[in-house]
Amino acid sequence: MSEPDQTSPEVAATLFDLAREGATETLTQYLDDGAPAGLTNDAGDSLLMLAAYHSHVDTVAALLKRGADPNHANAKGQTPLAGAVFKGSETIVRALLDAGADPAAGFPSAMEAARMFGKTDMLALFER
Repeated sequence: MSEPDQTSPEVAATLFDLAREGATETLTQYLDDGAPAGLTNDAGDSLLMLAAYHSHVDTVAALLKRGADPNHANAKGQTPLAGAVFKGSETIVRALLDAGADPAAGFPSAMEAARMFGKTDMLALFER
């Protein structure tokens, strides 16, 4: 059984800022010291979602390496993969797919987002 998350609100806010800013080195220090890679905020956004949406490749890789769930959807049903598709970050899309992200998961799914925003290059990545 895993232990409950004991991250204080202040530390959590810092972690979300670090993920959003792509401060990979500092964020990984917190994670390696025991902060949960799957931490989510009030909106259900995970650290991975914020890093992916803000196109921080190294931060996404560090979070995935430390067990962040590539399929975790926020409270609106959005996944990190859909966010990366929306932002057009092929490198992050590939990293998430390699980590097991499901292009059909969430709402809108990454596949639906790619169609909605005319990102045919992203659709091609899902066919590999």
